[in-house]
Amino acid sequence: MIKSMTGYSHRDIAQQGFRGSLEIKSYNNRYLDLSVSLPPYLAKLEPRIRSYLSERIVHGKVEAWLRVREFDAPVEANADIGAAMAVAAVLGRIAEACGIEEPVSLGSILGFEGVVSFDREVDDEALWSRVLPELDACFADYESSRLLEGASARADIESQLARVTASVLLIREKVPEMDSTIRTQLGSKFKDVMGDAVDEGRVLAEIASALMKYTINEELSRLAAHIESFSAIMESEGSPGKKLDFLCQEINREVNTIGSKSMLLAVSRTVVELKDALENIREQLRNIE
Repeated sequence: MIKSMTGYSHRDIAQQGFRGSLEIKSYNNRYLDLSVSLPPYLAKLEPRIRSYLSERIVHGKVEAWLRVREFDAPVEANADIGAAMAVAAVLGRIAEACGIEEPVSLGSILGFEGVVSFDREVDDEALWSRVLPELDACFADYESSRLLEGASARADIESQLARVTASVLLIREKVPEMDSTIRTQLGSKFKDVMGDAVDEGRVLAEIASALMKYTINEELSRLAAHIESFSAIMESEGSPGKKLDFLCQEINREVNTIGSKSMLLAVSRTVVELKDALENIREQLRNIE
């Protein structure tokens, strides 16, 4: 089942003594690039959330946030008296130097980071048991958004693959005409150069050599195999993006070879159609996992 690398979900958490929100967002990326944002006092949950997401997501730049508005846990406030005294002394010297007679206020001292700190007594196991169900629900919505976009991408890929298949069939139908063109052109060139003294054996040998050089039967056979593999992988693989992109490169290689061998305008035009369809497919593949 095809999934997009782009997805989003948001879930409000409304438990007793624990309120906040979870958010998961992802974008296209060749590898898995995962970032998790948590309040500092919940930092011990980060490895668990990372593990949870990395086990379920293969590619993409993924950002996850756990925001907390209310958390009923014991809080201990600590004051760094030495830091407070040092701040007060510095502020006093600054005021004296600037001719300011106002006394140093407590609010000014408390405004400096590290003077007062807070610690929460968090039971990690109990908290994880509360977060996990919310994360499951949020991730389920996130997966739904990826599957919805993936279904749209798949429909477009299948439409473009149908163009590829139709173009290959048109080229295959032109193979007899290409062979006939080679025979006609070589025969005419020999007659133009040698007139009635044409060596039929030599002409046949040259035609056989040209047919070997310009035949596209092997390329068409490989194209058919690649297209069949493409459909099979898209149907069976859970994260087919990289394999399908590789197959597109192989298909494009065969198409380029056919284009270089073509002596017919109709085939050259069909090659352009093929390459356009392939580029559209590769554009979609950049968006899927």
